[in-house]
Amino acid sequence: MAEKKTKTEKKMLTVRQVKSAARRPAVQAATLRGLGLGKIRREKTLEDTPSVRGMIRSIQHLVEVVEEKK
Repeated sequence: MAEKKTKTEKKMLTVRQVKSAARRPAVQAATLRGLGLGKIRREKTLEDTPSVRGMIRSIQHLVEVVEEKK
C-alpha cells in the first residue's frame, strides 16, 4: 500500500522579553535562558509545544507573546 504523506505544519510562537531577570528567583532567570532570552527586547521564535507554553506561563510577567504563526 502507498503510504500517506502527512504534512504537519508546526505552530510557532514569537516571544519577547520585556522585563529584566535581575532581582528575580534563579529559577525564573534559568527559564528565560532556557527559552533563549536574556536581555530586554530580545525575541525568539519557538515551536508551540506544551512545555514551551508552560515555561512562558511561569514567567509571564517578564515576557510577552508577540505573534503566533501557523
